[in-house]
Amino acid sequence: MTVQEFYEAVGGDYTAAKKILMNDRMIRMFLPKLAEDPCRAKLETAWKKQDRKEMFEALHAMKGVCANLGLTSLSRKASDALEPIRPGTDQTISEEELSGKVAAVCEQFDATIAKVGDITL
Repeated sequence: MTVQEFYEAVGGDYTAAKKILMNDRMIRMFLPKLAEDPCRAKLETAWKKQDRKEMFEALHAMKGVCANLGLTSLSRKASDALEPIRPGTDQTISEEELSGKVAAVCEQFDATIAKVGDITL
């Protein structure tokens, strides 16, 4: 699959990625590094401990990394999960709802990583 097809498959924004990373070569260089980013592991650890502060930090980092890579769907999903647990917010969310949102983020993150390997050179 081409880089552009990858972005279509994962709900990303190819045009936004090219604005930041300039070309497909740079995109192909940086996308695999997403698998090395510690935010996914930190999110899972925090989720298991039900530590909302650590979950917020991991989700916030993931949101930013994904936005910079043009992975807009994943970035939005991370944002949707972090906003109700943002320090100082008046929003409330049950543990069950939060778990559902975090599970969805982790699932999409893992699926995105798996698809990175399908990009052809």
